[in-house]
Amino acid sequence: MGSAVVVAMDGPSGSGKSSTSRGVADRLGLRYLDTGAQFRAMAVWMIRHGIDVHDTDAVAARAGDPEIVSGTDPLEPTIRLDGEDVAAAIRSAEATAAVSPVATVPAVRQRLLELQRAIISTALAEGGIVVEGRDIGSVVWPEAEVKLYLTADPAARAARRAAENGSRSVETTEAELLRRDAIDSGRTTAPLVVPDGAVHLDTTPWELDEVVDRVVAIVEEARRRAPSDRTSS
Repeated sequence: MGSAVVVAMDGPSGSGKSSTSRGVADRLGLRYLDTGAQFRAMAVWMIRHGIDVHDTDAVAARAGDPEIVSGTDPLEPTIRLDGEDVAAAIRSAEATAAVSPVATVPAVRQRLLELQRAIISTALAEGGIVVEGRDIGSVVWPEAEVKLYLTADPAARAARRAAENGSRSVETTEAELLRRDAIDSGRTTAPLVVPDGAVHLDTTPWELDEVVDRVVAIVEEARRRAPSDRTSS
């Protein structure tokens, strides 16, 4: 199987992170973690409990309350909030609008950072994990053996996301993606950046299978170069 590995998959919405991460994890027999789903679950909890997601202090005060559990099977990833399956709820328009302001709150990021690192540490004992998000290679697990930063042309990203959602125009979706890019890149805590040492892949011209093939090759090469007595934090 090779040495245990953490694959950090960063990039903006619609760049192909989720499909690529799941495909790579499945191909290589690794676990999979969607950190964005955790932030969305946190946003859903705040909405359901009447917290103003734009009130940083109010969000911070309750950031420790939700129970968020991520399933790491790449073929059937799950996200549970206080014991409830919220896979559908986190993709609602209301959750999408709330996730960026919630994700800028340092207390939220710290709470989920601890959860993410615990999941990664556990997965390393099972061979490794592909983790997708916006600050995986820069903040969550900067020692990752493989770091990738996926991007795509804004129009291509919008077309992909609109196809997933089914109910929104490409133009509206593109505007929302660019708005979120600005928020995520400009936040003070753990902004969206290209991590040091990351391989930058523009997925615009490629089909999913082609992207997965390229990433799998990068991971396999990293495993061949890795010392047999790796240590992890």
